[in-house]
Amino acid sequence: MGEFKVHRVRFFDYVPSGVCSMAYSEQTERLAVARNNGSVEIYNFPANYYLEKIIPGDDRRSTESICWAAGDRLFSAGLNGEIIEYDLMKLCVKYSIDAFGGPIWDIKANRSGTQLAVCCENGSVVLFSITPEKIVFEKSLDRQKDRILCLAWHPSEPRIVTGSVNVIRVFNASSGRLLQVLKLDRRVLTGRKPDCIVWSVAVLSSGEIISVDSTGKLQFWDLAHGTLIRTYSVASCGVLALAVSQAEDSLLVGTAEGVIFQFQCLAVQAGKPERQWVCTKPFRYHTHDVRAVAHSSTSLISGGVDGRIVCRPLMEKVQIKSYEAALRKILFPHRHLVSCAQTSRMLLFQFPEQLELWRLGQTNESGVDGKILNVSQEPELLLQLKRKGSECIRCSAISRCGSWISYATSSRMFLHRLRYDNNNISISRVSKMPQLPTASLQLLFSPDSEHLYVGSEGGCVYVLKLSESTCTHLQTLEPPAGSSYPVHLLSASLDGSLLAVAAVNSQIDIYNMKTHMYECSVPQYSSPPTAMSIHPSTKNLVIAHSDQQVLEFSISQKQYTDWSRKVLKNGLHSDWLERDTPITGIAFNPSKPEHILLHDNYMFCVLDKSLPLPDENTPLTNQRLLQQLSERSRRSHAHAFKITRKFQPLLFMDLLDDGELVLVERPLTDILIQLPPPMKQKKFAT
Repeated sequence: MGEFKVHRVRFFDYVPSGVCSMAYSEQTERLAVARNNGSVEIYNFPANYYLEKIIPGDDRRSTESICWAAGDRLFSAGLNGEIIEYDLMKLCVKYSIDAFGGPIWDIKANRSGTQLAVCCENGSVVLFSITPEKIVFEKSLDRQKDRILCLAWHPSEPRIVTGSVNVIRVFNASSGRLLQVLKLDRRVLTGRKPDCIVWSVAVLSSGEIISVDSTGKLQFWDLAHGTLIRTYSVASCGVLALAVSQAEDSLLVGTAEGVIFQFQCLAVQAGKPERQWVCTKPFRYHTHDVRAVAHSSTSLISGGVDGRIVCRPLMEKVQIKSYEAALRKILFPHRHLVSCAQTSRMLLFQFPEQLELWRLGQTNESGVDGKILNVSQEPELLLQLKRKGSECIRCSAISRCGSWISYATSSRMFLHRLRYDNNNISISRVSKMPQLPTASLQLLFSPDSEHLYVGSEGGCVYVLKLSESTCTHLQTLEPPAGSSYPVHLLSASLDGSLLAVAAVNSQIDIYNMKTHMYECSVPQYSSPPTAMSIHPSTKNLVIAHSDQQVLEFSISQKQYTDWSRKVLKNGLHSDWLERDTPITGIAFNPSKPEHILLHDNYMFCVLDKSLPLPDENTPLTNQRLLQQLSERSRRSHAHAFKITRKFQPLLFMDLLDDGELVLVERPLTDILIQLPPPMKQKKFAT
């Protein structure tokens, strides 16, 4: 498999922000996830649930609810009282409008996508008309005395149902008048009468209202008469979230205990039309409160305080074994939050509010495979760099020599110069930065640390020239005609002569950095790239896609290599293709040019192109089997993939200039320790 000295790094103190709201669009098959830090993530379900876009958060922005409208327009609202529409091409806030009702608890669009409704702290429900450019205030419904926490539109009629403390109200959206008030029963077994908080409501086409509340009940109401139809005691704690499928034959509820329940509308007796809601499947994939749930045509989606997004497939909806049939647990972002200074043996960790610079430890020992070496010099925290302003850090980078650090937020880019004097480190900010016309999405230093490449929202790459204390705009690399999608990935060759630029639409362009001219483009693939890297000796571009395909493109010949054509013809092993996390890192071993180093969150792989690809009858992970065979038999059974799952979860991988391997792990137990305590549950005999 190859021998490396491995730095097993576990001091990256990353904790994912909790999920507060999510919305799924059946038209675009995209899932929008709003997190507690104000960031918004877009997951592409057809592309193997890949996290294709991230809009960074802002401390001034509070997101309580998020929704899709008119197909592909995304809105959110929060406790700052503003409604926000996002620009999904520029990955930023398009505009914001004050609803003038105080903090906003929920936002929903009607099914036709023409109107938007928000419910506010001051008891008002405000309607906005959705125009092609922005939203326009339309009217306010009859104002109530208490806060309104949730709302839902009738699928076909101009009716809005809202949930508050102890009551559910029905409004006429056309006239704005209050039609009905439904009072909830607060009686509980203990005899106390606590307030019953309605956390979520939904309306079916048949005229039934569905509500979930803080007493753990799921209730069905008759919209026409305002009467209670049936009640289900789901949990002994609050039920916080509710989602109904588009076909209205299944619903999902999430509880404060971390348990999710699915109810299905099933026939009472075979062959008869009478149907009834039945709790069919309880799931427990979360350790803390489930704050948000969504229902796609083929899966149940949930998220909460633990930051994990879980997509559980509906097996009765999945026809064949495919990506849709796998249970997904997404906790870590599908991008790097770590960058490496290979020459100076340092790591830069990116947090939303700061950067941390660490020097790796050292050892004077050597040993056999599997031996743990004693450290002669411990890892050292060299620097903590706080962000400027309230915007979260979007991207960051450190040069190979460790002399430059750069980071960007939604509106600004910062560059810092580092100087080292024995054990002392000093940092100075480059004050005069060139004014770039668009926001910075990706940052990459050239291998010689003389240039900084800035990937932008319009597909351009700005080349900045670095000197001792200044930074100037040298060149703009324009994408080919007709391409203006945001830059998604950047990769430079080790000699600095080539730069590969990948956009979110799967377009990959190559530029010659000696002439600053466009060189060629990789044939556009159906799935977006998740990682790419240029080989230091062959100058071939290796690309990993979200469908787990690994391809190699010859830049000099402007076509796929023979090895890549063989992969496309014969196909990769089914166990490799059925992995549920994308490859996020690619590196190369200079001493063995045929080796490609790959990693996702749960495996590290050495891909040896000199060996044959495994067939379906050969185990993909066969390292233990090979160790038991003789040297002669081992050669006949060996194949291209050498995989280990010893390092989990794996967030970053790279090779230092001296050949040592750096692996950054983030154990789940370390994350759980830093989360707030979950709801205490009494267990038998405890």
